[in-house]
Amino acid sequence: MDYHRRLVDDTLDKLLAGLPAISLEGAKAVGKTATASRRAATIVRLDDPRAAEAVFATDEYLATLTRPLLIDEWQLVPTVWDQVRRAVDDRPGEAGMFLLTGSSSLATDARVHSGAGRIFRATMRPLSMVERDRQTPTVSLANLMASPANIGGTTDLTLGDYVDEILQSGLPGIRALKPSVQGFALDGYLANIVEHDVEELGVRVRKPAAMMAWLRAYAQATSTSADYAKILDAATPGESDKPTRITLDTYREHLTRLFILDPLPAWMPHYAALKRLTVSPKHHLVDPALAARLAGVKREGLLVGEGDRVSDPTGSWLGALFESLVVQSVRVYADFLGWNVGHLRTHRGEREIDIVLEAPNRDVVAIEVKLSGVISDGDASHLRWLKTQLGPRLKDTLVVSTGPSAYRRPDGVAVVPLALLGP
Repeated sequence: MDYHRRLVDDTLDKLLAGLPAISLEGAKAVGKTATASRRAATIVRLDDPRAAEAVFATDEYLATLTRPLLIDEWQLVPTVWDQVRRAVDDRPGEAGMFLLTGSSSLATDARVHSGAGRIFRATMRPLSMVERDRQTPTVSLANLMASPANIGGTTDLTLGDYVDEILQSGLPGIRALKPSVQGFALDGYLANIVEHDVEELGVRVRKPAAMMAWLRAYAQATSTSADYAKILDAATPGESDKPTRITLDTYREHLTRLFILDPLPAWMPHYAALKRLTVSPKHHLVDPALAARLAGVKREGLLVGEGDRVSDPTGSWLGALFESLVVQSVRVYADFLGWNVGHLRTHRGEREIDIVLEAPNRDVVAIEVKLSGVISDGDASHLRWLKTQLGPRLKDTLVVSTGPSAYRRPDGVAVVPLALLGP
């Protein structure tokens, strides 16, 4: 299969030109190995027992291999991290020595040193809309951040096409399968996470069915900031013997470490223009296809409004999944541009902004997501409010829609179909 270049490719090329070691992290099957291997002279795959044995045998083994050296699934032999760190210390100033790929974050792993200053981390997510090649984008986030940009372009993608994009997944291997078997592949992916990958982190899952039920309830809270008590109630309806708080925290911690949970943090501005903002994240899985599969609603059901939600029974389940698709794509673009991304919600929920992008100079672009192709004044009201709060620091505002055209409203808010939005 021909390699399909990703936005993170440019990031890796830039980093490897000046840094000694890069850890490329992300959920299984996002394409880390395929991307990293294009930059490697030697590949060590630690899911091969023979390679793992060689690394275990001596600390000097890695030093004998030609560089750039890719160490795939490094978390299976955690001592590799420290071997790489020491190798970097031994050759100060040398760039592009090591690439590590892993499907587990070391953020809470006490077995390894942080690697600060030696091993630099980059995140890879599933394919964004731009990377799916459905449409050439006409609106650039970078241009919007620079100044209010001209908005234009049309797309022939319809609501049904966006539903297909949700269900077909942004995981390259699953996306390449026939649609008739993609659902089975997603089921297997989820089962492997719960029954195997969590235990690979050293955690015994005593009741895999209970973890899967919690994950299903979390998926039904997609695009909300529902508290975890409500998620637990949805996972255990009518049950008196519920999992303990410690058990739930373990679920959340390790599913996050595996990059399956990908919550969008609350945006916390570094200045005092806004006060009393919530700190709760919005719930998202790494790929909305996983959330759709867990909820068990198929294409026809989504289009007619089927699907239960946690915490927001009046909201549209398809709207939640579309917002998650937009968030997933925009996070890929934000990583590429080096921006922070979050959501905004005032303490009592009077004002909400689905996505807030902040550049290093603290300039901001704000985005609302609407499933409709027709945008009303009410759909843009929170964006207009934010402009009164941030003034010139807010460089542009837009509503991402499912409509056919990109244009700018008389109030200055841009309306951009997801297919036309790019980095």
